[in-house]
Amino acid sequence: MKSIMQDEKECYLCGSTEWLEEHHIFGGANRKLSEKYGLKVYLCHYCHNEPPNGVHFNQERNLYIKKAGQLKFTRYYDKNDEEFRQIFGKNYLD
Repeated sequence: MKSIMQDEKECYLCGSTEWLEEHHIFGGANRKLSEKYGLKVYLCHYCHNEPPNGVHFNQERNLYIKKAGQLKFTRYYDKNDEEFRQIFGKNYLD
């Protein structure tokens, strides 16, 4: 599914349009759910997968995107935080 997070193809964190990579907000066991619900963002390679600030290395930035994803999901699909937790296994807004 197309991203519900972004219309523009630019880095969600820094706005760069260079070296973009698609990032599933909720990975691992929830990667398919991220795909199903459009919970993906574009990140430049540096914001995605380079230490120390890439979301795969920086817990604060990773949590920021997860919170934004949960907020967008609840608004876009008219769900509450408990329904989100039932689907994704965790409430990131607590």
